[in-house]
Amino acid sequence: MVAELISVGTEILLGNITNTNARYLAEECAALGLSCYTQVTVGDNPGRLEEAVATALSRSDVVILTGGLGPTEDDLTKETVAKVLGLPLVEDPHSRQRIEDYFKKGIHRPPTDNNWKQAMIIEGCQVVDNHNGTAPGLIVTTAGEKQVILLPGPPGELYPMFEEAIRPFLEKLTSQIIYSRTVKIGGMGESYVADQIQDLLENQTNPTIAPYAKIGEVHLRVTARAATKKEAKKLIRPVIRELKKRFGKSIYTTRNEVTLEDKFISLLEKYGLTVTTAESCSGGLLSGRLINVAGASDVINRCFVTYANEAKQDLLGVKNSTLRKYGAVSPQTAREMAKGAARAAKSQVALSVTGIAGPGGGTSEKPVGLVYIGCYVKGHTEVIECHFSGNRQKVREGTVARAIDFGRRCVMKYGK
Repeated sequence: MVAELISVGTEILLGNITNTNARYLAEECAALGLSCYTQVTVGDNPGRLEEAVATALSRSDVVILTGGLGPTEDDLTKETVAKVLGLPLVEDPHSRQRIEDYFKKGIHRPPTDNNWKQAMIIEGCQVVDNHNGTAPGLIVTTAGEKQVILLPGPPGELYPMFEEAIRPFLEKLTSQIIYSRTVKIGGMGESYVADQIQDLLENQTNPTIAPYAKIGEVHLRVTARAATKKEAKKLIRPVIRELKKRFGKSIYTTRNEVTLEDKFISLLEKYGLTVTTAESCSGGLLSGRLINVAGASDVINRCFVTYANEAKQDLLGVKNSTLRKYGAVSPQTAREMAKGAARAAKSQVALSVTGIAGPGGGTSEKPVGLVYIGCYVKGHTEVIECHFSGNRQKVREGTVARAIDFGRRCVMKYGK
Protein backbone atom coordinates (compact mmCIF):
# COMPACT_ATOMS: atom_id res chain seq x y z
CA MET A 1 0.00 0.00 0.00
CA VAL A 2 1.42 3.38 -1.07
CA ALA A 3 1.10 6.54 1.02
CA GLU A 4 1.84 10.11 -0.02
CA LEU A 5 2.36 13.13 2.22
CA ILE A 6 1.25 16.66 1.31
CA SER A 7 2.37 19.48 3.61
CA VAL A 8 0.37 22.67 3.16
CA GLY A 9 1.67 26.11 4.08
CA THR A 10 3.61 28.95 2.47
CA GLU A 11 5.58 29.32 5.70
CA ILE A 12 7.12 25.88 5.07
CA LEU A 13 8.12 26.77 1.51
CA LEU A 14 9.74 29.99 2.70
CA GLY A 15 11.70 28.16 5.36
CA ASN A 16 10.07 30.07 8.20
CA ILE A 17 9.35 26.79 10.02
CA THR A 18 10.93 23.35 9.88
CA ASN A 19 8.67 20.63 8.52
CA THR A 20 8.91 18.21 11.44
CA ASN A 21 5.45 16.84 10.60
CA ALA A 22 6.66 15.24 7.37
CA ARG A 23 9.55 13.55 9.16
CA TYR A 24 7.25 12.24 11.89
CA LEU A 25 4.62 10.95 9.45
CA ALA A 26 7.23 9.36 7.18
CA GLU A 27 8.58 7.37 10.15
CA GLU A 28 5.08 6.36 11.20
CA CYS A 29 4.14 5.25 7.68
CA ALA A 30 7.30 3.17 7.45
CA ALA A 31 6.51 1.54 10.79
CA LEU A 32 3.02 0.69 9.52
CA GLY A 33 4.43 -0.99 6.42
CA LEU A 34 3.21 1.75 4.07
CA SER A 35 5.48 2.59 1.15
CA CYS A 36 6.04 6.36 1.01
CA TYR A 37 7.61 7.30 -2.34
CA THR A 38 6.62 10.95 -2.58
CA GLN A 39 6.36 13.96 -0.28
CA VAL A 40 5.05 17.28 -1.55
CA THR A 41 5.04 20.74 0.01
CA VAL A 42 2.50 23.22 -1.34
CA GLY A 43 1.93 26.85 -0.44
CA ASP A 44 -1.45 28.33 0.42
CA ASN A 45 -2.56 28.36 -3.20
CA PRO A 46 -5.79 26.50 -4.10
CA GLY A 47 -4.81 25.87 -7.72
CA ARG A 48 -1.48 24.26 -6.93
CA LEU A 49 -2.94 22.36 -3.98
CA GLU A 50 -5.74 21.02 -6.18
CA GLU A 51 -3.17 19.76 -8.68
CA ALA A 52 -1.10 18.13 -5.90
CA VAL A 53 -4.11 16.33 -4.41
CA ALA A 54 -5.30 15.06 -7.79
CA THR A 55 -1.83 13.80 -8.68
CA ALA A 56 -1.42 12.10 -5.31
CA LEU A 57 -4.75 10.29 -5.68
CA SER A 58 -3.73 9.05 -9.12
CA ARG A 59 -0.70 7.19 -7.76
CA SER A 60 -1.21 6.52 -4.04
CA ASP A 61 -3.65 4.56 -1.88
CA VAL A 62 -3.42 6.86 1.14
CA VAL A 63 -2.96 10.63 0.93
CA ILE A 64 -2.17 12.46 4.18
CA LEU A 65 -2.43 16.26 4.19
CA THR A 66 -1.19 18.42 7.05
CA GLY A 67 -1.98 22.08 7.63
CA GLY A 68 -4.49 24.49 6.16
CA LEU A 69 -7.34 23.61 8.53
CA GLY A 70 -7.30 26.88 10.45
CA PRO A 71 -9.99 29.59 10.60
CA THR A 72 -8.43 32.15 8.24
CA GLU A 73 -9.14 32.74 4.55
CA ASP A 74 -5.87 31.20 3.40
CA ASP A 75 -6.67 27.90 5.17
CA LEU A 76 -8.12 26.07 2.17
CA THR A 77 -7.18 22.41 2.53
CA LYS A 78 -10.72 21.15 3.24
CA GLU A 79 -12.23 23.26 0.50
CA THR A 80 -9.68 22.13 -2.06
CA VAL A 81 -9.90 18.42 -1.22
CA ALA A 82 -13.71 18.62 -1.33
CA LYS A 83 -13.50 20.19 -4.80
CA VAL A 84 -11.15 17.48 -6.09
CA LEU A 85 -13.46 14.76 -4.74
CA GLY A 86 -16.62 16.47 -5.97
CA LEU A 87 -18.13 16.59 -2.47
CA PRO A 88 -19.80 19.47 -0.61
CA LEU A 89 -18.83 20.92 2.76
CA VAL A 90 -21.44 20.64 5.50
CA GLU A 91 -21.49 21.84 9.10
CA ASP A 92 -20.87 19.17 11.74
CA PRO A 93 -22.89 19.96 14.89
CA HIS A 94 -20.57 17.82 17.01
CA SER A 95 -17.47 19.76 15.91
CA ARG A 96 -19.29 23.07 16.37
CA GLN A 97 -20.14 22.14 19.96
CA ARG A 98 -16.55 21.10 20.66
CA ILE A 99 -15.28 24.44 19.34
CA GLU A 100 -17.76 26.29 21.54
CA ASP A 101 -16.71 24.24 24.59
CA TYR A 102 -13.02 24.78 23.81
CA PHE A 103 -13.41 28.55 23.90
CA LYS A 104 -15.68 28.51 26.94
CA LYS A 105 -13.40 26.32 29.05
CA GLY A 106 -9.94 27.22 27.81
CA ILE A 107 -9.94 30.72 26.31
CA HIS A 108 -12.87 32.23 28.22
CA ARG A 109 -14.25 34.24 25.31
CA PRO A 110 -16.79 33.49 22.60
CA PRO A 111 -15.55 32.14 19.26
CA THR A 112 -15.31 34.65 16.42
CA ASP A 113 -17.29 34.08 13.23
CA ASN A 114 -14.33 32.63 11.37
CA ASN A 115 -13.86 29.93 14.01
CA TRP A 116 -17.08 28.26 12.81
CA LYS A 117 -15.28 27.60 9.52
CA GLN A 118 -13.49 24.78 11.35
CA ALA A 119 -16.82 23.05 12.02
CA MET A 120 -17.34 22.57 8.28
CA ILE A 121 -16.47 19.06 7.13
CA ILE A 122 -16.42 17.10 3.87
CA GLU A 123 -19.73 15.30 3.45
CA GLY A 124 -19.56 11.60 4.38
CA CYS A 125 -16.17 11.82 6.07
CA GLN A 126 -15.13 10.38 9.42
CA VAL A 127 -14.48 13.17 11.91
CA VAL A 128 -11.48 12.83 14.25
CA ASP A 129 -11.79 14.91 17.41
CA ASN A 130 -8.95 17.29 18.23
CA HIS A 131 -8.29 17.18 21.98
CA ASN A 132 -5.62 19.89 21.78
CA GLY A 133 -7.13 22.47 19.44
CA THR A 134 -10.17 23.50 17.44
CA ALA A 135 -9.53 21.95 14.00
CA PRO A 136 -10.87 18.38 13.75
CA GLY A 137 -9.13 15.84 11.57
CA LEU A 138 -11.00 14.24 8.66
CA ILE A 139 -10.80 10.82 7.00
CA VAL A 140 -12.45 10.55 3.58
CA THR A 141 -12.85 7.25 1.74
CA THR A 142 -13.16 7.94 -1.98
CA ALA A 143 -15.35 6.08 -4.44
CA GLY A 144 -12.22 4.23 -5.52
CA GLU A 145 -11.58 3.07 -1.93
CA LYS A 146 -8.64 5.40 -1.44
CA GLN A 147 -8.12 7.24 1.84
CA VAL A 148 -7.62 10.98 2.16
CA ILE A 149 -6.63 12.06 5.66
CA LEU A 150 -6.59 15.72 6.71
CA LEU A 151 -4.66 16.64 9.85
CA PRO A 152 -4.02 19.98 11.62
CA GLY A 153 -0.58 21.52 11.17
CA PRO A 154 0.55 22.28 14.75
CA PRO A 155 2.65 19.30 15.94
CA GLY A 156 1.05 19.51 19.40
CA GLU A 157 -2.28 18.71 17.75
CA LEU A 158 -1.12 16.44 14.92
CA TYR A 159 0.99 13.97 16.91
CA PRO A 160 -1.65 13.08 19.55
CA MET A 161 -4.35 12.85 16.89
CA PHE A 162 -2.27 10.49 14.79
CA GLU A 163 -1.42 8.27 17.74
CA GLU A 164 -4.96 8.16 19.13
CA ALA A 165 -6.96 7.75 15.92
CA ILE A 166 -5.05 7.72 12.63
CA ARG A 167 -2.52 5.00 13.39
CA PRO A 168 -5.23 2.53 14.53
CA PHE A 169 -7.24 3.38 11.40
CA LEU A 170 -4.28 2.73 9.09
CA GLU A 171 -3.40 -0.51 10.88
CA LYS A 172 -6.80 -1.91 9.91
CA LEU A 173 -6.14 -1.25 6.21
CA THR A 174 -3.21 -3.64 5.94
CA SER A 175 -3.71 -7.36 5.41
CA GLN A 176 -0.88 -8.20 7.80
CA ILE A 177 -0.08 -7.14 11.33
CA ILE A 178 2.77 -4.64 11.50
CA TYR A 179 4.53 -4.59 14.86
CA SER A 180 7.51 -2.43 15.84
CA ARG A 181 9.79 -1.93 18.78
CA THR A 182 12.38 0.80 19.08
CA VAL A 183 15.81 0.14 20.52
CA LYS A 184 17.16 3.45 21.85
CA ILE A 185 20.91 3.86 22.19
CA GLY A 186 22.48 6.74 24.10
CA GLY A 187 25.93 8.28 23.72
CA MET A 188 26.71 6.84 20.27
CA GLY A 189 26.71 8.33 16.77
CA GLU A 190 24.68 7.04 13.83
CA SER A 191 27.72 6.04 11.75
CA TYR A 192 29.20 3.96 14.58
CA VAL A 193 25.90 2.23 15.31
CA ALA A 194 25.32 1.53 11.62
CA ASP A 195 28.82 0.06 11.32
CA GLN A 196 28.16 -2.27 14.24
CA ILE A 197 25.00 -3.68 12.62
CA GLN A 198 26.05 -3.56 8.96
CA ASP A 199 25.72 -7.33 8.63
CA LEU A 200 22.18 -7.21 10.01
CA LEU A 201 21.20 -4.36 7.67
CA GLU A 202 22.59 -6.12 4.60
CA ASN A 203 20.83 -9.43 5.28
CA GLN A 204 17.51 -8.22 6.66
CA THR A 205 14.19 -9.33 5.21
CA ASN A 206 11.57 -9.69 7.92
CA PRO A 207 12.01 -8.17 10.48
CA THR A 208 13.70 -5.01 9.21
CA ILE A 209 15.90 -2.57 11.13
CA ALA A 210 15.68 1.15 10.39
CA PRO A 211 18.24 3.49 12.04
CA TYR A 212 17.18 7.04 12.97
CA ALA A 213 19.72 9.60 14.14
CA LYS A 214 18.61 11.80 17.02
CA ILE A 215 20.51 14.47 18.93
CA GLY A 216 22.82 12.56 21.25
CA GLU A 217 21.30 9.18 20.55
CA VAL A 218 20.34 6.68 17.85
CA HIS A 219 17.04 4.81 17.53
CA LEU A 220 16.76 1.44 15.79
CA ARG A 221 13.20 0.65 14.84
CA VAL A 222 12.72 -3.10 14.42
CA THR A 223 9.58 -3.91 12.43
CA ALA A 224 8.03 -7.27 11.58
CA ARG A 225 5.11 -8.31 9.40
CA ALA A 226 3.06 -11.36 10.34
CA ALA A 227 -0.47 -12.76 10.38
CA THR A 228 -0.84 -12.03 14.09
CA LYS A 229 0.74 -9.70 16.64
CA LYS A 230 2.00 -12.73 18.56
CA GLU A 231 3.87 -14.03 15.51
CA ALA A 232 5.32 -10.57 14.79
CA LYS A 233 6.61 -10.29 18.37
CA LYS A 234 8.19 -13.72 18.02
CA LEU A 235 10.06 -12.59 14.90
CA ILE A 236 11.34 -9.44 16.61
CA ARG A 237 12.51 -11.08 19.83
CA PRO A 238 15.82 -12.60 18.55
CA VAL A 239 16.74 -9.33 16.79
CA ILE A 240 16.27 -7.37 20.03
CA ARG A 241 18.40 -9.94 21.86
CA GLU A 242 21.19 -9.57 19.29
CA LEU A 243 21.12 -5.75 19.51
CA LYS A 244 21.31 -5.92 23.32
CA LYS A 245 24.28 -8.25 22.99
CA ARG A 246 26.09 -5.79 20.73
CA PHE A 247 25.29 -2.50 22.51
CA GLY A 248 24.82 -3.59 26.13
CA LYS A 249 24.17 -0.78 28.63
CA SER A 250 24.24 1.82 25.86
CA ILE A 251 20.65 0.72 25.20
CA TYR A 252 18.47 2.60 27.64
CA THR A 253 15.07 1.30 26.54
CA THR A 254 13.20 -0.78 23.96
CA ARG A 255 9.89 0.99 24.57
CA ASN A 256 8.79 3.47 21.92
CA GLU A 257 7.33 5.98 24.38
CA VAL A 258 10.27 6.18 26.82
CA THR A 259 12.69 9.10 26.41
CA LEU A 260 16.24 9.41 27.67
CA GLU A 261 15.16 11.79 30.42
CA ASP A 262 12.30 9.45 31.37
CA LYS A 263 14.80 6.65 31.90
CA PHE A 264 17.17 8.82 33.93
CA ILE A 265 14.41 10.11 36.22
CA SER A 266 13.00 6.58 36.68
CA LEU A 267 16.45 5.29 37.70
CA LEU A 268 16.72 8.01 40.34
CA GLU A 269 13.27 7.11 41.63
CA LYS A 270 14.18 3.41 41.68
CA TYR A 271 17.25 4.00 43.86
CA GLY A 272 15.66 6.74 46.00
CA LEU A 273 18.09 9.44 44.83
CA THR A 274 17.71 13.17 44.25
CA VAL A 275 19.53 15.10 41.52
CA THR A 276 20.68 18.63 40.88
CA THR A 277 22.33 20.32 37.90
CA ALA A 278 25.06 22.93 37.60
CA GLU A 279 25.09 24.47 34.14
CA SER A 280 27.29 26.94 32.37
CA CYS A 281 27.14 26.75 28.55
CA SER A 282 23.77 24.93 28.52
CA GLY A 283 22.21 27.76 30.53
CA GLY A 284 19.32 25.84 32.07
CA LEU A 285 18.55 23.66 29.06
CA LEU A 286 19.57 20.53 30.97
CA SER A 287 17.36 21.16 34.00
CA GLY A 288 14.51 22.19 31.69
CA ARG A 289 14.65 18.89 29.83
CA LEU A 290 14.65 16.90 33.07
CA ILE A 291 11.71 18.90 34.40
CA ASN A 292 9.74 17.98 31.26
CA VAL A 293 9.29 14.53 32.83
CA ALA A 294 6.09 14.15 34.83
CA GLY A 295 6.99 13.49 38.44
CA ALA A 296 10.43 15.08 38.17
CA SER A 297 9.65 17.11 41.28
CA ASP A 298 10.07 13.92 43.31
CA VAL A 299 13.80 13.83 42.53
CA ILE A 300 14.70 17.48 41.76
CA ASN A 301 14.60 20.16 44.43
CA ARG A 302 16.91 22.84 43.06
CA CYS A 303 19.20 23.51 40.09
CA PHE A 304 21.95 26.03 39.35
CA VAL A 305 22.82 28.11 36.29
CA THR A 306 26.33 29.40 36.96
CA TYR A 307 27.37 31.11 33.75
CA ALA A 308 29.84 33.53 35.32
CA ASN A 309 32.94 32.45 37.22
CA GLU A 310 31.71 34.40 40.24
CA ALA A 311 28.54 32.30 40.27
CA LYS A 312 30.57 29.11 40.11
CA GLN A 313 32.51 30.25 43.15
CA ASP A 314 29.63 31.76 45.16
CA LEU A 315 26.99 29.06 44.56
CA LEU A 316 29.06 25.92 43.98
CA GLY A 317 32.28 26.58 45.87
CA VAL A 318 34.53 26.21 42.83
CA LYS A 319 38.00 27.34 43.92
CA ASN A 320 39.38 30.57 42.53
CA SER A 321 42.73 28.83 42.14
CA THR A 322 41.11 26.16 39.95
CA LEU A 323 39.56 28.75 37.66
CA ARG A 324 42.82 30.73 37.41
CA LYS A 325 44.99 27.69 36.73
CA TYR A 326 42.73 25.57 34.49
CA GLY A 327 39.98 27.92 33.34
CA ALA A 328 36.21 27.62 33.50
CA VAL A 329 36.19 25.10 30.65
CA SER A 330 38.23 22.29 32.16
CA PRO A 331 37.74 18.85 33.69
CA GLN A 332 38.86 20.24 37.04
CA THR A 333 36.13 22.89 37.05
CA ALA A 334 33.49 20.42 35.90
CA ARG A 335 34.47 18.11 38.77
CA GLU A 336 34.25 20.87 41.39
CA MET A 337 30.94 22.09 39.94
CA ALA A 338 29.39 18.64 40.29
CA LYS A 339 30.63 18.16 43.83
CA GLY A 340 29.63 21.67 44.85
CA ALA A 341 26.15 21.38 43.37
CA ALA A 342 25.50 18.12 45.21
CA ARG A 343 26.67 19.69 48.44
CA ALA A 344 24.65 22.91 47.99
CA ALA A 345 21.45 21.08 47.02
CA LYS A 346 21.97 18.23 49.48
CA SER A 347 21.50 15.80 46.57
CA GLN A 348 23.05 12.37 46.05
CA VAL A 349 23.47 12.99 42.30
CA ALA A 350 24.69 16.06 40.42
CA LEU A 351 25.36 16.78 36.76
CA SER A 352 27.66 19.66 35.75
CA VAL A 353 28.25 21.18 32.33
CA THR A 354 30.90 23.69 31.25
CA GLY A 355 32.03 24.36 27.70
CA ILE A 356 32.23 26.66 24.68
CA ALA A 357 28.98 26.73 22.72
CA GLY A 358 30.18 29.35 20.22
CA PRO A 359 30.15 30.84 17.75
CA GLY A 360 32.95 32.83 19.39
CA GLY A 361 35.17 32.20 22.38
CA GLY A 362 37.11 29.25 21.05
CA THR A 363 40.89 28.88 20.80
CA SER A 364 43.21 26.31 19.28
CA GLU A 365 43.58 24.68 22.72
CA LYS A 366 39.89 24.97 23.58
CA PRO A 367 37.84 25.07 20.36
CA VAL A 368 34.15 25.80 19.98
CA GLY A 369 32.20 22.65 20.82
CA LEU A 370 34.53 21.53 23.60
CA VAL A 371 32.42 20.58 26.63
CA TYR A 372 33.25 18.90 29.94
CA ILE A 373 30.47 17.06 31.74
CA GLY A 374 30.80 16.03 35.36
CA CYS A 375 28.68 13.59 37.32
CA TYR A 376 28.69 13.09 41.07
CA VAL A 377 26.92 10.04 42.54
CA LYS A 378 27.14 9.21 46.25
CA GLY A 379 30.76 10.26 46.71
CA HIS A 380 32.00 9.19 43.25
CA THR A 381 32.78 11.81 40.62
CA GLU A 382 33.56 11.24 36.94
CA VAL A 383 34.19 13.74 34.13
CA ILE A 384 34.07 13.22 30.38
CA GLU A 385 35.39 15.41 27.57
CA CYS A 386 33.10 15.92 24.57
CA HIS A 387 33.49 17.63 21.20
CA PHE A 388 30.31 18.78 19.47
CA SER A 389 29.88 20.32 16.03
CA GLY A 390 27.27 22.63 14.57
CA ASN A 391 25.85 25.96 15.66
CA ARG A 392 25.38 27.18 19.21
CA GLN A 393 21.98 25.54 19.64
CA LYS A 394 23.19 22.18 18.33
CA VAL A 395 26.17 22.23 20.70
CA ARG A 396 23.90 22.99 23.64
CA GLU A 397 21.33 20.33 22.70
CA GLY A 398 24.05 17.74 22.11
CA THR A 399 25.56 18.61 25.47
CA VAL A 400 22.26 18.10 27.28
CA ALA A 401 21.59 14.72 25.66
CA ARG A 402 25.10 13.50 26.43
CA ALA A 403 24.89 14.74 30.02
CA ILE A 404 21.65 12.87 30.68
CA ASP A 405 23.06 9.66 29.20
CA PHE A 406 26.27 10.09 31.20
CA GLY A 407 24.22 10.60 34.34
CA ARG A 408 22.22 7.46 33.57
CA ARG A 409 25.38 5.39 33.22
CA CYS A 410 26.90 6.78 36.41
CA VAL A 411 23.75 6.13 38.42
CA MET A 412 23.69 2.53 37.18
CA LYS A 413 27.36 2.23 38.24
CA TYR A 414 27.29 3.93 41.63
CA GLY A 415 23.67 4.52 42.59
CA LYS A 416 22.61 1.15 43.96
